[in-house]
This record gives sequence, structure tokens and C-alpha cells, in this order.
Amino acid sequence: MIPPHGGRLVNRMAQGDEAMKLSDRAKSLPRLALNRRELSDLEMIATGAMSPLEGFMCRDDYQNVRDFMRLKNGLVWSLPITLSAKSDPGPYKIGKEIALCALSGEPVAILELEDKHKVDKKLEADKVLQTTDRKHPGVQYLDSISDTCLGGKVKVFKRKKDPAFEKWWLDPKETRVLFKAKGWRTIVAFQTRNPIHRAHEYLQKCAMEMVDALLIHPLVGETKKDDIPAEVRMRCYEALVENYYPKNRVAISIFPAAMRYAGPREAIFHSLCRKNYGCTHFIVGRDHAGVGTFYGPFDAHYIFQEFEPEEIGIIPLFFDNAFFCKKCGNMASSKTCPHSSEDHITLSGTKVREMLAKGELPPEEFTRAEVAKVLIDAMQKEKK
Repeated sequence: MIPPHGGRLVNRMAQGDEAMKLSDRAKSLPRLALNRRELSDLEMIATGAMSPLEGFMCRDDYQNVRDFMRLKNGLVWSLPITLSAKSDPGPYKIGKEIALCALSGEPVAILELEDKHKVDKKLEADKVLQTTDRKHPGVQYLDSISDTCLGGKVKVFKRKKDPAFEKWWLDPKETRVLFKAKGWRTIVAFQTRNPIHRAHEYLQKCAMEMVDALLIHPLVGETKKDDIPAEVRMRCYEALVENYYPKNRVAISIFPAAMRYAGPREAIFHSLCRKNYGCTHFIVGRDHAGVGTFYGPFDAHYIFQEFEPEEIGIIPLFFDNAFFCKKCGNMASSKTCPHSSEDHITLSGTKVREMLAKGELPPEEFTRAEVAKVLIDAMQKEKK
């Protein structure tokens, strides 16, 4: 099976007596409340989804990742994983421990504070997001947090899983067991924060011709307010797999990360994390992890050229935008279809939302009826 990034699957999750002792110790420690993104990052660090990270980044790793997309040891890593001090960092002393708390204020982990450092948020936005425009959700996030970050290893003693996703929640060690039990040696992962329409289905099935199995791995952490809620999307994925996929070659599991909308850099991050889950291939579509017009349509493809294939370790599969061509009579892309765009059935997100809000099914060439019905029902309930 493919090795995790860095060669070892990290485990920073305490169990049994150790968890009880840490929980007791946390009661007497200074506390720090984490925001939604940081809680997602904490979860992924602890389960090994962000291997080789064992905690939030200290200064050297942070600056190397920001400037060169590598950890200080030279290993490829494309996104800063940081913990904001929120307000006055004075009570947090280097060499001491901090209790990390959920949104409710309940302690869930302990941080061994190794480093306290200031960050240049404008420089981070420019380097990582490639923009300082405040319309970008990632820039908005940076504006909302402190410029002091705390670094050090973490140990989680209490997990806070969302019960809405319990049946799809598999840690990297569990997906690896699943793949082995199924006899799958090559697995392609598909990252999504949207319902899967016919173009996505086409990409997935093209990829399935090359590998043993497909992991539909939707991101369920924090996204933009206008993105479709994750619990609705999960019902869409189930409807699609139930009716149109070979069930012995597909698995659905959640990816608990928060969305950064960092375009090319996030494509690298998404691929490295899926390697930790045991996947051997990763689908990189048009404008992967992009938002608005901040990135070129194929920037997320080009960035992989900056690294040697063995440095990434997982095989990226690059796909163009797909559509239904009336003349071809099937799904296609600009790589395979010679016809004019006038023959292509494409709909804007705005047009699709308008149709669904009215209870109208979009054309079957754009989306499966079963998926559209899930979305229509969700919109109708929201209206009520």
C-alpha cells in the first residue's frame, strides 16, 4: 500500500487512561478557544490526515511553507497550518502546555507550546493565496485572526465528531484497512465541495477505467456561506452511487478539512492528504479549489510541474472541463470534442439554483434526476 507522506502515519489521538489523564490535566491549564478551521485542522493532525505534521506549525516550518512550499526538512507541503493566539498571547508560555477548546469552550486537546511568532498576514495572502483582495474568502479569514501564532505538538483526548456524518467518518488508518479488505491496490480520490453533476461523474468514470476503485471524498469542514450544506450533498452522493455506480468499486467517506479556496496550492494539499488516506491517484479538475476569477483554469495542473513526481507520491490525473455535446451524443471535454460550444449543454450555477428553487429539474444531460430531487427537496424545506 502507498506509504503516508513522510513515511509514517501520525497518531496524536490519546485513548483510555492517557486520555483521562490529559483531560484532568487540561482543567488546570490556560485555555485557548479554536475556530472552526482550527478544529478541523486539529482533527486532521491527530488522525494522521495531515501526516507528517504532529501539531500546529512553528516559525521555521511556517515560513518555509509560505515561501517555498516545503517544510524545513525539505518535504513538500503547500499550505500553512497555524493556530491563532486570538488575543493577548501573554498567558501562553513557551515550554508550557495549553488546553485547546471546542466552540463550546470544552477542552479537547493539549498543545505543547514550542514557539510563539508573529506572521505577516498580507505577505501570507500574497504568497499562498496569490492575492490580497478582501473579496477572497481566504483573505477574509486572515483578516479575522490574530497576527500571533502558536506552534507545537498536539494531543487530542476528546473528539468532537458531527453526528450528521458519523456513518461516513473514516480516519486514514480506517480507509487503509477498508482498501486492503476490498483488495483494492489502486484507488483514485475525488475531492468535492459541491453535488456531483454529470461532468463530475464523467471524470470519475474515466478515472475508474484506470484504477481498482474510486473514493468519493467530499470536504465537510467550513465552506463559504453560499455553498450547499454538506449534509445535503451527502444525500446527493448516496443517490448517485445507489443508481449509477458499481457498488463494489466505490466508497464514500468524508474529508473533515476546512476549505481554503487557495487554488493551486490547495490542489497539492488535497493530493498529499489523500495519499495519507491510502489513495494512489487523485483527480485534479479545472480550477481545482478555486473561487471567483482569482486563479487561471489550469493553474492547479501547472503547479504539479514544480515538483518531482516522487516528491508528491500520489499520481495526479488532470482533467479539462466536461460537458454534454449534442452532436457527439455523449459527455465529452475540449480534449475529445471537435464541436462548437453552441452544441454543448452547460448551465451557470445561478441558472441551476433558479431552476431548483422553482422545483424544475435541470436537463438530464447536466445532472441526474435523483440528485436534482434531493436538492429541490432541501430548497423547499429551507423555504418553509
